[in-house]
Amino acid sequence: MKIKTLSLIAAAFAVTLTATPFIAQAQDAPAPQQGKEYRRKGAWKKLGLTEEQKTKIMAIRRDTRDKMLNVLTPTQKEQLKAEMEQRRSQALQGEGRGRGKRKKHPFASLNLTDAQKNQMRAIKDSAKQQMKAILTPAQLEQIEQMRQNRRSRR
Repeated sequence: MKIKTLSLIAAAFAVTLTATPFIAQAQDAPAPQQGKEYRRKGAWKKLGLTEEQKTKIMAIRRDTRDKMLNVLTPTQKEQLKAEMEQRRSQALQGEGRGRGKRKKHPFASLNLTDAQKNQMRAIKDSAKQQMKAILTPAQLEQIEQMRQNRRSRR
């Protein structure tokens, strides 16, 4: 009888010792990596934008996206849509950008004409100027500082 009790206690003790590291590992949530957190939150959230600024910037971004899509031909729009879907599925599968794996811009595969490229550049520049007009000098300085930090990390 004592042998059965001792063997049960020894088995329970052995199971406890082997299961403890797995339980501790499951309870510890992995800390987010700095780069991923930066991408997820984005530079705009670190600026401390007011609700009015956020609303205006969102409107500018929507308007810019619409203008850029209007520059594309229907075929190019379909190609872009397919490329974006592929990127989403890769992101969901965890196939994000690793070290040294820079993916080309989704517009790179669209074979844009020079006229389209010039129109896109003008639309981007216009949006940039509109956004700069919304930001305070302190926020603009903070953006420049973040840009410098990003360059120094490369």
